[in-house]
Formats: sequence, structure tokens, C-alpha cells
Amino acid sequence: MRFINRDSELRALESKFSEKRAHLFILYGKRRVGKTELIKQFIKNKPAIYFLADRRSFREQLRELTGVMARYFNDASLEQKGFRDWIEVFRYLAEKAKGERLIFAVDEYPYLVETDEATSSLFQKGWDEYLKESQIFLILSGSSISMMESEALLYKAPLYGRRSGQILLKPLSFKESWQFFPDRDFETFLGIFTVTGGMPAYLQEFSPEATLEDNLRLKIFPKDAFLHNEIEFTLKEELREPKNYLSILKAMAGGRRKFGEITNETGLAKNILMKYLTTLERLQLIEKEIPVTEKTPEKSRKGLYQISDPFFKFWFQYIFPYKSDLEIERYDEVMRKWRESFHLLMASTYERVCQELMGSWREAIFPFERVGRWWERENEIDLVALAQERKEILFGECKWSEKPLGTNIFAALKKKAGLVQWERGRRKNHFILFSRSGFTEDMIQLARKEGVFLVEKNRLLTAGAL
Repeated sequence: MRFINRDSELRALESKFSEKRAHLFILYGKRRVGKTELIKQFIKNKPAIYFLADRRSFREQLRELTGVMARYFNDASLEQKGFRDWIEVFRYLAEKAKGERLIFAVDEYPYLVETDEATSSLFQKGWDEYLKESQIFLILSGSSISMMESEALLYKAPLYGRRSGQILLKPLSFKESWQFFPDRDFETFLGIFTVTGGMPAYLQEFSPEATLEDNLRLKIFPKDAFLHNEIEFTLKEELREPKNYLSILKAMAGGRRKFGEITNETGLAKNILMKYLTTLERLQLIEKEIPVTEKTPEKSRKGLYQISDPFFKFWFQYIFPYKSDLEIERYDEVMRKWRESFHLLMASTYERVCQELMGSWREAIFPFERVGRWWERENEIDLVALAQERKEILFGECKWSEKPLGTNIFAALKKKAGLVQWERGRRKNHFILFSRSGFTEDMIQLARKEGVFLVEKNRLLTAGAL
């Protein structure tokens, strides 16, 4: 796999490694997000033992670990004797690494816990009695976010208080992901990103030479393709009742974003639904969006739920409803639906990318602190950025249309901006328009006159009086 970015995460690991003392570092995140590659990059050219756990019995896994360590330390006697339990592993490591820096990385740690519920307690004992005074850099990595939290991060976790650092590895940004396809233009890659999101393993699956349509036919639609059943595998890996979660996600994919709408669609009791939604949020599969102008977001009753993972969105639009057709390799109907509606999914992705683009333009616009969306009843604004102390606000619209954007869109935006209550009468307003297909000459002239920022795709065309 090609390794892209992750500079800040590598710096965090290197910083801890430079401290000549024991560290217990927790690395976790969704499947396919690149945890293993990050570990491999970090341990490259360092004294390190890497062990990938699986679902075999703990005795079989200890037998494999025995071989890994015997080869690393060139210890024939260990190969013959073997480890009987994890405490022996820690005792052996502490003795062998006495006074020397050594990384011990355990990947997919939750599999060990599934095999033996006492695993984390044994790791706690081993850390306290043998490793915490050593030079060991212990990394515990896992794709099961819920289990990593319950075993290592939460207050009642067996390993709580032992860790000296943690990274929740998130998908790559649009800009970072684009490095996988550096020869593709913005619009072409936006189509790819709308399907894959910032998941390195998904990006790696797509052929840079093939069209998006060909990649779909080869890499997602076939029933034996790696990505075809990825969503169901992910839900089964994390959740005990995947059917109920599937129905919730299906409802959201169908446009049911309010709590009451999801309740009606799924038929789940409100208290049960809330528990499921909280779980999906914790797993970073959905998010609860609040208008960016809300002063106390945690108390807001205006929250809307949405699927946050782009591939989940794509899968529920074009795979889940057509499982029967895809099973017998009838792709024509799916492709017809895709050609008919994919631009709507791209438009939604473009809105999110516009928020990301804003982060690199703070100097050109103003140093805003928050960026998001705003809505009130039937009115909504695609992008709003705030600077609380300066009392400055920016309103923006993001249009993925084949027509140049005209003054009518700007007039409508100004009208909606007048409905926003945030610091009304005391604020300074700014405006920005994002367009796939440029702007009419009238809009360009008006932008110069009123200092409106214009962006064509991902390129800032005008700022202020330009």
C-alpha cells in the first residue's frame, strides 16, 4: 500500500519514542483507515517486534508470538520452551530489553480480548510489574473502536491510566486523498472521493488509469469484489444487532435526518433508537449536525443526523437496494440509476469539501473559528463561518451545477443571511460563492463591487475588491 501523509501522527509517535522511558500507546480507528501502515512506517529502521492478532485460541497465538520473538532475539531455547501465558511474555521482554529501546506492537488487539476476556487484566498486570520501568514502547492497535475504548480508554477499562498517548486515526482529508490520484483533475477526483472518502484501503483499490464507471464495475459491483460486502462486514465486526443498524442507516440514506423521521421509518422505540444512534456516532459512521450559529450545541433541538462515511452513503444508494441484481451480475439497472443520480451525491460531497477548502483561506478571508451549515425551518445556508470576538460572519453557497452561477443565487443568499440571528445588527457580513461551472459576467462584476469571494471548483478567483 502506498503511504500518504499521516505526518502529524508520525510526529506524535516519534516524540514519545524519543523519550527514553516506557510508553503504552493506543492506536485505534475504523477498519481500512491505515493503522497497520502507520505502525509499519513508524517502526521502520527501529528495534521492533510486530505481532498481528487474530481469532485463533490464545495458545495458538502465543505459539506464533514465541516464533516471532525467538527469531528476533535469536533465542533457540525460547522456540523450544514457548510462552505459557502473557505474563511470561512481559517478563521475557523486560529482561531482554533491559536498558534498551524496543517497540512491541500488537495489531488488532481486540481479537486477543475476544479470545480471552482476561487479556486486558493480564496486560495491566504485565505492564505494572514488568514493563513500566523498562524501555519498552508498547503499541496496542485495533479496529473495534468500542472495544478499544472499553478495554483501554474509558474510566473502568482495565488499562485505564496506563496509556501515555493515543491516536484515533481518522480518514484522510480530500486534499490528502488526492495524492493517490495526482494526475486527475479536481472534478474527476471529486467523483472518486464521493465513493471512497478518505479511506486509504478504498482509494488503493481504485485503478488510476480506469474511469470511475469502470472502477465501479470492477471493484465494487461484483459480488466477490473486496468492497462489495465491506459495509456488512464492518457492521458485523462492531455490532451485535447489525440488522437494526442497517435499517437506521438505510433510513438516513433515504433522507430521514430528524430523530422523529428515523423513529417512524425504523419502528424502533425512542430510547432504543437513541442508544443505537449514540453507538453509530461513537463508531464515526454517522454524525449529528447542529447549526453552526447555535450558542449551546449540546442543548440544541435542531440536530439532524447524517451518514458521515462517504462509502456508506454510496453503498446504501447503489449496492444495498440492488443486491439481487448484482448477485446475478445484472449491472445495467444499477448503472442507469448511478448515471441518473450520482451528481446529487457529488453535490453533497462538494459541500463538505468546500468547508475543508475554507481552512486554507483564513488569511485571504478572515480568521474564522468555526465553519458549518445553518438552517431554520425551510431555509438553509450551505456554509457559514464565524469569528466570535471579531463579530464577523461569512455566508456561502456551494453549487455543483453545469450552469454558471448568477446574481440570483447571490440575492437569495443575502436574503437568507438576513434571517440569521447571530449577532444581528452588530456583525460584519461576508459572502462567498462556490461553483462547479464558473460565474456569469454580471456576478463577477457584482463580486468586484461588493467584495464577494468567488470560488470555481477549488480555486479562489476573487477576494475583496479584486
